[in-house]
Amino acid sequence: MSQELKSATGSAPRRSDEGVAARVRAIVDGVRTRGDAAVREYADRFDGRAPERLTPARVDELVASLPQQVVDDIRFVQDQVRNFARVQRESLHDVEVETLPGVVLGHRHVPVGSAGAYVPGGRYPLTASAHMTIVTAKAAGVPHVVAATPPIRGEVPAATVAAMHLAGADEIHVLGGVQAVAAMALGTGSVSPVDMLAGPGNAYVAEAKRQLFGEVGIDLFAGPTEILVVADGTADPLTVAVDLLSQAEHGPDSPAVLVTTSEALGRAVLDLVGRLLPGLPTNDLAGPAWHDHGRIVVCDDADEMWRVADDLAAEHVQVLTAEPRDALERMRNYGALFLGENTCVSYGDKVIGTNHVLPTLGAARYTGGLWVGKYLKTCTYQEVRDPATSAELGRVCGRASRVELFEGHARSGDLRAWRHGGDRIDWLDEIAPLGSPAPVAGS
Repeated sequence: MSQELKSATGSAPRRSDEGVAARVRAIVDGVRTRGDAAVREYADRFDGRAPERLTPARVDELVASLPQQVVDDIRFVQDQVRNFARVQRESLHDVEVETLPGVVLGHRHVPVGSAGAYVPGGRYPLTASAHMTIVTAKAAGVPHVVAATPPIRGEVPAATVAAMHLAGADEIHVLGGVQAVAAMALGTGSVSPVDMLAGPGNAYVAEAKRQLFGEVGIDLFAGPTEILVVADGTADPLTVAVDLLSQAEHGPDSPAVLVTTSEALGRAVLDLVGRLLPGLPTNDLAGPAWHDHGRIVVCDDADEMWRVADDLAAEHVQVLTAEPRDALERMRNYGALFLGENTCVSYGDKVIGTNHVLPTLGAARYTGGLWVGKYLKTCTYQEVRDPATSAELGRVCGRASRVELFEGHARSGDLRAWRHGGDRIDWLDEIAPLGSPAPVAGS
């Protein structure tokens, strides 16, 4: 039976809030009815700056304002994301198979026509979100990507704009929050409408995506960032503590959880987190997150450890055990795995190449994160080349449809049975003469 050395004291993050939903609905409705006028009004109120669609010259100016090392690092990280996304895309093959004589079935992976990438900001220039949303969309073959990011303290975030541009965005807007998401989903005079939305954001952005889903596609519903560290007695307590806090700094509602078989490790981590927090520059966020949502769970054995970890279905799962690859067999519910002490969740967030837009709030039970496949529609097609097979399918279709009382469906099948198989069909006999059916194949 597991025990908790530290329990969460705050209420669990929720998927939706009625107050947030009402405020978001008002903004979305405003953009829907008043277009750019509403976008300008909300941008002035919430962004503190008029919206701006950046010209190519303005983008070049912003990129040139950055130190070359920043630009080089953006290029390096985007190469990692692009390389892995291309491998993922190449793993998805179109198929075509003959299932019956002359019956050809297939599917094709078709990119959406346009995508909207929301790159959050506000406090910090979150360049990595541009890599994850825009680079991945382009690797999937999306022809037009609209990107939006809020100003930071009233200024255009040059590093974020550079990341958007180098990732391949076709349209870049300095615009934040619900008004940006709604503008991309619905289209305005200055913002092109898109077929799907992607990218993380705060509770308001997440709620906007929820309300617009159906009119456009979305990547997934995202909540606060989560980290789960799964560790045994071989783990280094300092590594565990540092890596837990690396994700707690995302926000005051970000859960940071350790599940371990070692009480000694758990107590050492608890002590180290307490010593590390005061000197952490982001303690204003990480401190409340750890206090309210941090947990340390000690399990009796490895089987219980893996079971508890899997039940949590966490966004990020860092595995610090003697055999970290055991997680590949022992777990099925996670957004992404980070195996061994040489990797960490921060690598996934910033540099390594896998996508960091991942399921939260238990959604890892039924979905993975953003990847090239999210930007693709798997569309089937079918063709019957053999008349005799069409006749036989028509007979089965007629019988199956009438079991369900779908006479119209049945008659589509009857027509092929009459035309290609020479079948006598009563309802056809009752209407104007249609002439003789085509000769039966092989007759």
